[in-house]
Amino acid sequence: MNEQTFSLKPFPDNQVQPDLRISGNIIRYVNELTITYALFGDLKDVLIAADSNVSSDTAARKHGLWEETCFEFFLGIKDSPSYWEFNLSPSGHWNVYSFEGYRQGMQEEILFTELPFTVQFPTDGLVTAVSINLDKFAPPDQIIEVGIATVIKQKNGNFSYWALAHRGEEPNFHLRKSFVIEL
Repeated sequence: MNEQTFSLKPFPDNQVQPDLRISGNIIRYVNELTITYALFGDLKDVLIAADSNVSSDTAARKHGLWEETCFEFFLGIKDSPSYWEFNLSPSGHWNVYSFEGYRQGMQEEILFTELPFTVQFPTDGLVTAVSINLDKFAPPDQIIEVGIATVIKQKNGNFSYWALAHRGEEPNFHLRKSFVIEL
């Protein structure tokens, strides 16, 4: 089992950043990958699309989740240009995209017809967890590279972009050199 904890950092820009902490852990056990995000802090100004009408049975694939508060992770096979983007909304909606290379050939990943994940709202926080079977991507002995990120939309319309590493001049979660976890 390979387990790591993480803490996301906001992209350094001139905007006032919300008083938040985003941390979590990632576990690869054989070929099962589990990622848990914990968002805590002053959430009163964060726009969280929690839809009480969405359950795990009705949550659906939805485009453009990165235009709201959204938890994201990126998976790539070591030494391969292709990668996948996973989007998880606190509303329960989700999507998975595949790319042939850096922002090239974006397609909805048909290997996924559902992506069950949990969303909990403890006091002053939000916790999201997802598990996926990596057999669809790689054998258990294949090294995968992971980038973990979060988009925070504030009620005033401002965004902040959080990641393990910010390797570009602007927020850009697709840069492979930002996939800093190897499992």
